[in-house]
Amino acid sequence: MARRVFFSFHYKYVWKVNQIRSIPNVTGTAAAGFQDASLWEEAKKKGDKEIKKMIDEALERTSVTVVFVTYGTKDRKYIDYEIEQSLARGNGLVAVQIHHLKDKDGNTGSPDAIPSQIERNGFKAYKYTNSEDLSKWIEEAAELAGK
Repeated sequence: MARRVFFSFHYKYVWKVNQIRSIPNVTGTAAAGFQDASLWEEAKKKGDKEIKKMIDEALERTSVTVVFVTYGTKDRKYIDYEIEQSLARGNGLVAVQIHHLKDKDGNTGSPDAIPSQIERNGFKAYKYTNSEDLSKWIEEAAELAGK
């Protein structure tokens, strides 16, 4: 079954996310649809209300939210909003650590704490291994949410 998934991540690490975003049977929607920096920069100029509207629209018709965790994730301005709105919609949640993946310069990063809402709501966190495992984790999150 093809699943529509919202990807929540720190835009600073989009290079890492793009390495794993296209997986079989998953249609990924980037955080608020920000596929490139120009869209993000334009949205920031419009303010919080517009960004939250874009996040809400990107969450439409999704059943799972994948929170990609890297250094700085917990301090991202919209991470809590994305998770809260995902829960309000009944989406499954899964946190996936990606700090160990290489960035465009070949560097890896440091881990960050898993957002507390993940475990508190009965969902799980993993360290990224491969697309097959990610697909399984997404399905598991959907099942936990009853989707």
